[in-house]
Amino acid sequence: MPSHRRQVTYSSRPNHAARAAHAKGERQFKTYDTSLIRPKRSKAPMVVAAILAVAVIGGLVWGVLTLLNSCSGTQVELLAEGEEATIVVSEGSGAQAVATDLQRARLVATAAEFTKRVTELGAESSLLPGTYTFSGGTSLDDIIARLVAGPEASGASLTIPEGFTLANMADRVAEVTGGRITAEDFMAAASDASAYAAEFPFLAEAGTNSLEGFLFPKTYTVSDTATAASLVRTMLAQYQTEVAQLDYAYAESRGLSPYDVLKLASIVERESDHEHFPTVASVFYNRLASDRPYLESDATTAYEVGRTPTAEEVHADTPYSTYANPGLTPTPICAPSIEALQAVCAPDQTDYYYFYTKPLDDGTTEYYFSVTLEEHEAAINS
Repeated sequence: MPSHRRQVTYSSRPNHAARAAHAKGERQFKTYDTSLIRPKRSKAPMVVAAILAVAVIGGLVWGVLTLLNSCSGTQVELLAEGEEATIVVSEGSGAQAVATDLQRARLVATAAEFTKRVTELGAESSLLPGTYTFSGGTSLDDIIARLVAGPEASGASLTIPEGFTLANMADRVAEVTGGRITAEDFMAAASDASAYAAEFPFLAEAGTNSLEGFLFPKTYTVSDTATAASLVRTMLAQYQTEVAQLDYAYAESRGLSPYDVLKLASIVERESDHEHFPTVASVFYNRLASDRPYLESDATTAYEVGRTPTAEEVHADTPYSTYANPGLTPTPICAPSIEALQAVCAPDQTDYYYFYTKPLDDGTTEYYFSVTLEEHEAAINS
């Protein structure tokens, strides 16, 4: 007869003792070091993640460096003198697009320096479309002046010397264009500064005076389609470019406006040579600041009468007589050079109130500067 044994079924944990034993076994198993029997994990995902992280960081660094380079302007080697490059300015192109083309053509070292200078000159909206050819070594200001003046076209070469008056210029324009632009047309186009003040704000102070002094002396190309007005605009754009380099601080400290500087520079231009501009300018400053602020310049009356004046004419009570009228003339008396303008902006510091010039046999001119009237008269009589 078979014996009756109690069957133990571990899986069902039929009693408290069995359940306790199982719980104890599970707790002990959890504390065992199973690392040796666990399956090995692949390191590939970690390697891939590290590579991706490096790539992302590298991309960010490259992007930042690219941004910095674009802001600071990576320099290029400029075109050598004697070489030429051509750029095309499309209709509606902004200064930044033109700057990029100029840099690619190696005409400017960086695009940033071009855009900065254009902004300083207020010429952002004045760059004209067309095809331009520049030579290596062309200055930044000359490049901008050309872009403001418009593309070159075949035509006559017009040279305006320093010290020319509007009347002189009108005659020269008529001569160069064979009468296509008459002297009368040119004078009419330059007769009222207010007609151009919206385009060239520096003309505001001149009011309805003529453009005497503002048409910069330089060599220009007059195209076959140029008009008196377009030529005037080209010369005004050149003036704007040239005077942008001037520091008016000293002149303003002495009560002179930019228009006054132009007036005084025109007188300095006609009374002196380049070497003596700063000293002659100092004489006129000293006279203006004296108890008797008369410039006593024969050149101002010469402008009025159109020739060398007589003693009676320089002392006559006429608008341009600086013997009869204190202060500056109503308008400039000629187109001064940039050197004359610079001399008025930064004159020598002297105590001179008089100067006298004497032509020498070798064709040069001797200058005598004096503090007192007695010294001046002695120089004249020497």
